[in-house]
Amino acid sequence: MKTEQVAARLVELCRAGKFEEAQSELYADDAVSLEPEGSPQGAGGNVKGLAAIRAKSHQFHDSVEAFHGVTCTDPVVAGGWFSIVMGVDATYKGAGRIAMSEICVYQVRDGKIVHEQFFYDVEAPAA
Repeated sequence: MKTEQVAARLVELCRAGKFEEAQSELYADDAVSLEPEGSPQGAGGNVKGLAAIRAKSHQFHDSVEAFHGVTCTDPVVAGGWFSIVMGVDATYKGAGRIAMSEICVYQVRDGKIVHEQFFYDVEAPAA
């Protein structure tokens, strides 16, 4: 698949809440996943390999009591890279309801996602 096709499929699956299916179908076995420096412990940190990415995803989902909504923009593609903005409104165990937004950047090689990196505020933004 070309980058545009991978991006469109990822958005389709994310909008349907099928994150695990997206990982199984679209990610390379040696993909890496990066969080911002100083990100909260529940974010799972930086990991390498599809098994570690799945474990990170399960850790995130285990921290959630209830999802109230997930949004995902159309992708912006440049060569082998694409980005989306994802929003998650969820009630987290011990933290209450939080709505957050992040920029997600992906690299595609040989039809598979090999790199994902997330950008979001790790502290509340100044007013």
